[in-house]
Amino acid sequence: MAGGLKPWKASLKASCQVLAKPWAHLQAVLPLKDEQWAALALLGMLVQRDLTVRYKGSVLGNLWPVVHQLSMLLIYTYVFSIVLQVKLELKGGSSDSSLMFGLWLFAGLLPWLVFNGGLQQAASAVVRQPNLVKKVVFPLSLLPLVPVFSGFLENTFGLMILIAFVAFFQQTLHLTLLLLPLVWLPLLLLTTGLGYGAASLSVFVRDIPQTLVVVLNLWFYATPVIYPVSMIPDPLQQWVFWLNPVAAIAEMYRDIILIGEVTHWGEWAIATVLSSVIFGLGFGLYRKLKIAFADVL
Repeated sequence: MAGGLKPWKASLKASCQVLAKPWAHLQAVLPLKDEQWAALALLGMLVQRDLTVRYKGSVLGNLWPVVHQLSMLLIYTYVFSIVLQVKLELKGGSSDSSLMFGLWLFAGLLPWLVFNGGLQQAASAVVRQPNLVKKVVFPLSLLPLVPVFSGFLENTFGLMILIAFVAFFQQTLHLTLLLLPLVWLPLLLLTTGLGYGAASLSVFVRDIPQTLVVVLNLWFYATPVIYPVSMIPDPLQQWVFWLNPVAAIAEMYRDIILIGEVTHWGEWAIATVLSSVIFGLGFGLYRKLKIAFADVL
């Protein structure tokens, strides 16, 4: 058996050397092993393929996520701002402005769409790729990461549109935009952590993806994305931020993009710690169960 694996190991080593070349200029900053650089390069290739295949043959192609985001924006803005007359208390913007409500709503929707889409796609990432799971040398840890990073890249189109609208209507770009990577950190940890857990469990319990749809629908309305936090009773507001990292992430998006002043550092810190714990638990479960994936699939 050991002799039979030697050609595979030699092939992997050769692939590592080839795939690591485009990342060589970063090695001085991130001193990783050749295998780790190869894994990063392979992840980039898989994400690129995923984005290409996802909308292959469609006229709009990768613009479809933007259409989806804008359609949700128009629907929720109409329902909550015009029909239900929800009012905002937003620094630097009129609480009676439907336009400002739309920008505020879009800023909260963007991180939710990354979380929701990435988690749902990651949940079935392993069961959709049985051929890759059964390959001896394929790094299985990459499978749930592909839809998550694809979702992040798709989301950048909507983010650029939001920033452009804010710059046009407010006649300024806030320096706090430089803090966006700090908000992406807990969002990435939370999505990948839950994605790893859901992907590993879906191999053994095929109801997990369908169950996630129900859970995420409830989660969405329990998160102050389409309504302001001020509508939640005061005794519950702090619990929402402590137990729901997405709520803190959405508020940080609004602080950074719309207001230009961060007022939720404490909530961000709690969300980052909680997301890190969830990532550790999810990844640990995935590593423990992945040895049985090939047998089940």
